[in-house]
This record gives sequence, C-alpha cells and structure tokens, in this order.
Amino acid sequence: MRYQVLVVDYDGTLAHDGKVDDTTLAALERLLATGRKLVLATGRELHELLPLLPQITLFARVVAENGALLYRPETREEKDLCKPPPENLVNRLKEKGVAPLSVGRSILATWRPHETAVLEAIRDLGLDYQVIFNKDAVMALPAGVNKAAGLTAALHELGLSPHEAVGIGDAENDHAFLALCECAVAVANALPSLKERADWVTHGERGAGVAELIDELVENDLKTIEGRLNRHQLLLGHAADGSEVSLPCYGQSVLVAGPSGSGKSTAATSILERLIEHKYQYCIIDPEGDYENLKEAVTLGAYRQGPTVDEVLQVLAQPEQNAVVNMVGLKVADRPSFFLTLLPRLQEMRARTGRPHWLLIDEAHHLLPVSWEPGADVLHDLKRTLFITVHPNQVTRAAMESVDVILAVGKDPDDTVEQFRTALGETAVNEKPVELGDGEVLFWSRLTKKMVPVKLVPSKLERRRHTRKYAEGELPPERSFYFRGAEGKLNLRAQNLFAFLELADGVDDDTWKFHLAAGDYSRWFRERIKDDILATEAAALETAPEESPRAGRERMREIVEKHYTLPDKPPLPMPGTDAAAKNE
Repeated sequence: MRYQVLVVDYDGTLAHDGKVDDTTLAALERLLATGRKLVLATGRELHELLPLLPQITLFARVVAENGALLYRPETREEKDLCKPPPENLVNRLKEKGVAPLSVGRSILATWRPHETAVLEAIRDLGLDYQVIFNKDAVMALPAGVNKAAGLTAALHELGLSPHEAVGIGDAENDHAFLALCECAVAVANALPSLKERADWVTHGERGAGVAELIDELVENDLKTIEGRLNRHQLLLGHAADGSEVSLPCYGQSVLVAGPSGSGKSTAATSILERLIEHKYQYCIIDPEGDYENLKEAVTLGAYRQGPTVDEVLQVLAQPEQNAVVNMVGLKVADRPSFFLTLLPRLQEMRARTGRPHWLLIDEAHHLLPVSWEPGADVLHDLKRTLFITVHPNQVTRAAMESVDVILAVGKDPDDTVEQFRTALGETAVNEKPVELGDGEVLFWSRLTKKMVPVKLVPSKLERRRHTRKYAEGELPPERSFYFRGAEGKLNLRAQNLFAFLELADGVDDDTWKFHLAAGDYSRWFRERIKDDILATEAAALETAPEESPRAGRERMREIVEKHYTLPDKPPLPMPGTDAAAKNE
C-alpha cells in the first residue's frame, strides 16, 4: 500500500458551512477500514472546531491554527508548535481597530480588508511574522509556521513520511501542505491557483470531492493517476536530442550492470543522489562496505561486527533516516544468508508502512546467485529496487524478472542488455553495437525495448568510502590481489590493502618485480579497489621503478598510506612470508 495517510483541510473541503455531512463521514470510515490514517489540517482554533466535529476521534492527529497547534484526539493532548502571539502585536491591532480579532494559542485571525493593517503592524514592530490567507480569512503567524510545518510534526509522531501522504484542500493556506504530500488533490470548488498546482482535481465539490478521492484510494491506491505525479520523477540525464530521461519514483526496479571499473558506481550514485534530493527513504545492502561513509545514512555493521536485522529495522522505523547495511564484518560465505534473513523483514515493513521507499542491492550476483531458487513468498515485492551487478545472468531469475529498466555501462553495454534478455528467455534484438561517451550509460526499458545512450546529470554527491574498508576489511576472493610470480608457483592472497603491503614486504624480489613490470598493482587498484588516483600513482612507479626492489616497496607503502588509514594495531604478519619468519 503506497498511501498510508489522507490529510484533509476542513472548511471548504471536508466541511460546508462548518458542518460535515453523513455521506462524507461514511467515506472517512471506509478509508479507516483499509488500515490507513486520517489527519485534519485546519486554520480554525481548536475550541471552535471541537463543537463542530464530534467525530474528531476519526483523526489520528489534528493540525490546528494553520500549523501552530497539534492535537491528539485519542488522548485529548495538545502541543503548541510555536510561541503565543506577542502582546504588543495584539495591542497594536486593537488600536488600529482590527475587528473581529481572534487571538488563539498562537494564531491571530481576522478578515479582509484588515490585511493591510496587520501587515503594517508587523512591519512597524519589526516582528518576524507572516500573513496567510484562506480566501477572505486573514491569519498572522510566526514566519515558517504553516500547515506544512504542522503536518511534518504530525507525521513524525505517527512514524510516517510525506511520501506516504495524500493531501486535499481548496484555498491559499493549503498550498504548503499539499506541496509537502506525495499526491496533492484539489476539490472542484478550490481556487484556480490551487487547481493549477494540484496533481489531480476531483469532479465533486467539498465533501463529495473528498469521498471521490477516498473511493480511488480504497479501490486502486491511486494507481489511475500515477502518471500525473511528474514532480517526483528521478532525473537521470539527457538523451542525444537533449530530452530528459527520468525514472518513476514508484513502481519500477532498475538494474545497473557492466564490468568492474566501468561506471556502475557512478550510475548508482546518480540515482542515489536523486533519492536524497527528493527525501525518499532508502536502504543500501552493502556487502563490501562501499557506502558506509554516506553522511545521509546510518551505517549498521563494522569491520569486526556484522549488522543485525533488528537494528536495521529500528533505524528505518524513523522515516527521515536511511540505512546502510554494511556486511564487511560478516564472513563472505555468510553474507547471502544474512541478506535472505533481512529481506522478508524489509518486505513486511514495506507492506505495513510503504518504507523503505527504495532498496539498493550491491553485488546482487553474490547475494542473489543464479543457482538459488527462492520460494515465491521470499521475492514477492522487489519493485523500487536498484540491483547492481557485474553480469545480470549471474543473478537469480526471480529477481531479474522484477527489473523494468537496465542501465548498462562499459565497453559493450548492448551485450549486457542481451545477457539479461537471454537469461529471461526473451528474444534477442540485433541492433548496431552501442559506444558510450564519457559520463554516458545505456538506458534500456523493457516496455519500449529501445537502447538509448544517456548522459548522466553530473553528480554533486561525492562517493565517500571509508578508507579502513580497503585497509583492513575482507574483499571477496575475486577482488583480492594474488602474488603468484612469473611461474605461478605462489598463490598468496591479499584480501585488503594492509595484507597487500605485508605480503609485498615478504615476497622475494623476483615476484615483486614480475608484478611491477606487468602493471598488476595499478590494475588491481583501479579495477578492484576502484581508486583511479591510487592507480595512477602506482602506475608511475611501475613505469619508472625505484633502483632497488626494497626502495620500490617502501615507495608503494608511502603511496598507499597517503590515501588509506591502516589499522592502529596491525595483525600478525601473513604466514609463509619473511615478515612472519622474523616474528617467530
């Protein structure tokens, strides 16, 4: 269920002449029967609202006084969201003959044509106040206090996000909270300016329009108007003709695929940046610690301790928090089983709350291998998921069948698309090979079947890796470095940079020089460590080596330690090396 809460304005929307009719009340009860919640957002003061609406307990929260007061009907608790109006402002308005003048807990309310007098009083007193209109009603409140601010407080208490909210209103003071909601609806009697900015306008007026919206929510969760929510599109970039290429914020899954070091991280980061801009909640499944230093998320798990399912769910229970599930502290072989324990819990949370809005599964071929055949109940909801993998044909078919869009990167992106199609038993499409330029990805939709090169929007989000991940974490075997020597007599695995330096110090000179001359060190840094700067500096050492192998090793250590933080307490040297022998 995408929409968890309906936010309704009172006068002119839910009510007519201050009253809510029985038909509209029955519609509200139909909505509650689906498990959704109701929030009322009104400019009225609470003391005048309660006698008008005996059914106030239908609402989980009431935002009153245009965002200045939060009311909990079930417990009758009230919470002021700003300070009371200053006495000098009240006195000045009375001196100016502003009447009627209602002084609420925080709001000052009157009617046209007194807006000029109110504005002059605020200016003369030098107050940080604003004037808000509701058709002929005039309200004065502290700057920043509006229905959107009050709704934010209400949703926080309910453990919901604005992305799970539908709002409906009719007047000027509804603009702010409707813009906050994922879907903004105007009743047929709304002001023209509100209709223009709404995602949908009902045929019915006031309560009939509210009932019309509720019927759509109950019947299809507003799927019929999904195409109108263009303001939430996730911009990827531009096609050759300059047209924008975007992803829907809801309902689709994306596969980012291509060889190592070909730009998958750039494409994934571009989508991640859009999610952050739109404030969608995401959960990153991070087997190798590539995302652990994102300041926009809470990282669960460390190098010597894996994450737990409960702590992941606890973080995601707060709508404004994102989670990175760092599995580096788990053994490589244990990571898929942990993920398959976590996934059903995330799916249950999605069914209950609609969040996390997006999942990002890195190294999908490892966590969801093609050899694994899950039950239908395990992968029943993988929409709004971003899969990242080297080869799509190495990911279980059950996961790939949920993919709607492919972003292929690398030298032969069209081959990557065909790998995907072949894995699903789809007919291959013989098109001309596609060559991508700098910063481009190949966009392919299962709906259109067309391959479109897309220039990604330049990312402002720096991909921040935790330097200790590569220094002392455990890279999987396929991303580790192996000292083998010219004749392949050795097979010493360096699973991180610290192990690499320790083994480099211990191998014989011929082995060191063999890999140096072959450019193996810079290649590993670039393709497996994914650090172009480190690779460039190492390549300079490979092309102009130091006079002695010992000096070369020392120089390599300086290069690595300049960029990466090594452990405070180094582990014992690797067995079978000279360094280990010296330690014995």
